[in-house]
Amino acid sequence: MRRYIPSIPRSEGMRRMLAMTMMLLMTTAALAGCAGSDVTQDDVDAAYDNGYAAGTADAAAVSTLDTIVDRGSMKCGVKESQYGMGYLDSATGVRSGLDISYCMAVAAALGLDPSTDVEYIPASGSDRFDKLSSATIDVLIRTTTWTTSRDASLNADFAGMNFFDGQGILVREDAYPADVAMNSAANLDGANICVGIGTTTEGNLQDFFASREIAFTSIGTADAAEATDKLISGECDAFTGDMSAMVAKKWALDTDGSIEGGTWIASELMSKEPLGAATRDMDSDFKDVVAWVWYGMVTAEEMGVTSDNYAEMASTACAENDAGSAANPGMCRLLTSDLGLGTATNPLSGTWMQAVLAAVGNYGEAYDDAFCDGSYDGVSGSDAMTGCLISRAGTANALVSEGGLQYAPPMR
Repeated sequence: MRRYIPSIPRSEGMRRMLAMTMMLLMTTAALAGCAGSDVTQDDVDAAYDNGYAAGTADAAAVSTLDTIVDRGSMKCGVKESQYGMGYLDSATGVRSGLDISYCMAVAAALGLDPSTDVEYIPASGSDRFDKLSSATIDVLIRTTTWTTSRDASLNADFAGMNFFDGQGILVREDAYPADVAMNSAANLDGANICVGIGTTTEGNLQDFFASREIAFTSIGTADAAEATDKLISGECDAFTGDMSAMVAKKWALDTDGSIEGGTWIASELMSKEPLGAATRDMDSDFKDVVAWVWYGMVTAEEMGVTSDNYAEMASTACAENDAGSAANPGMCRLLTSDLGLGTATNPLSGTWMQAVLAAVGNYGEAYDDAFCDGSYDGVSGSDAMTGCLISRAGTANALVSEGGLQYAPPMR
């Protein structure tokens, strides 16, 4: 379906419509006064209301949610090189990671098949916001940090924060031995450091070293693959990015032995990197769905609802008690209500959250599938997760009940 793109800003178009309406009203009123017309003040008021409604309708944007449903698929901008967040196994074609699960969850909430109706479009650090603004993608879920300038200056509106991260530095042992550097980035004087172009890490890197008066050379790279190649070749002594990415990269390099002598990660966490999804500005219905899908996954874990028990929990929660109300009203709402989400044309199904749980599970299950061994039951807490590349226990990504930051507003 083709979408009409006005040649003037929507606000300007609406202003012109209203101005024309007022001119016609004044003309009508003048003629009425001069010629004894039957036009009344009620007619004038009605004409004003009709003109305002027409102007508003003409200025209204088409919701991305409606576009997705009409198309029958969702375009999700993702990463392909970061194990645990957005990773494509070139040998099998299988995608994995927390961001991939988030894409699937949004698709499931919209009534799509998350296994077949999501088109994953690679988005680099330098082109991701262009792809979002141009509608090449419907939603950006690609380890993207929510910052003031991005929120205010780009055509982007941030939704749920699916991972709280920070910036780290991965260092070649043969370039700067860990014992000599004392595991600190403050002792990397003169280092050549690979950093992604168009990322918040560029500015953070400059701030960190400038504030400590440490000399270094920034080597810009288009993506993690290029940075990895330069790190392996020795062109870069170190590679900086989200700590989750550095941990995953160290594991991969140490496993395949690409760098003789190995690598180490500096002890400093150089920044706050709240990672989440982004939609286009002025697209509130779709943005609300993207945000509340994430909050729903967090709420489900808080309530002990998982991919295995959601149907049983819905039945139990919605059963009438002796007072004639649902046995567990909050859980019943979560699992059997659209909660007002969606558009007038395409409201969400009352069981949208059950579809999300069937696709990816609650937040704990999605985290476990991304970073751990996949054995977590979804209810026993972060300490019960095993085989984790990045532990969740004791971190900001634990539920608030465990001392973390993952917290959902009330779903009612």
